[in-house]
Amino acid sequence: MSQDSNEFPPVFRIDVSADPSASPSSEGQDADEAIIALLQQVVVGQNKCNQLLEELVQQQNVAQRQRANELGQWKDANPDLARCCRSAAETLSRVQTEFLRTLTDEVVDNEEALLDGEFMFNEFVDRFGPRLAHLNGVLQVLSQLSTMPTSPSNQS
Repeated sequence: MSQDSNEFPPVFRIDVSADPSASPSSEGQDADEAIIALLQQVVVGQNKCNQLLEELVQQQNVAQRQRANELGQWKDANPDLARCCRSAAETLSRVQTEFLRTLTDEVVDNEEALLDGEFMFNEFVDRFGPRLAHLNGVLQVLSQLSTMPTSPSNQS
């Protein structure tokens, strides 16, 4: 039985003959022009993105400068309270250090129980988590409101 090309359905036939109507050089040029146009659009989009990022940074800087200015004015208006905030922050920093020492000792001493039991882990988090979070928040506020200690050369 001879294999005739007509025996195969059209799905399995591939035409590899050259199409005289299509010119390879014009198709290549069209593809190159399309790629160039897409790349130009990407550059335009990137430039817009860069402009928006610059504006965002400028707005952030303005807001930060305003907060720093207001904080400086508050410190100037309340120098005694700012010094008290510094002293309190230093004391609470020592308290925080001791608290962290206790926390880490607890973790080391109860490593097995914390790894194996959800109950012990939850107890640990309930015992130390809120205190640590609140202490950190108070320290942050006091540090922001406190004045920097003056160096001995600046004191009269």
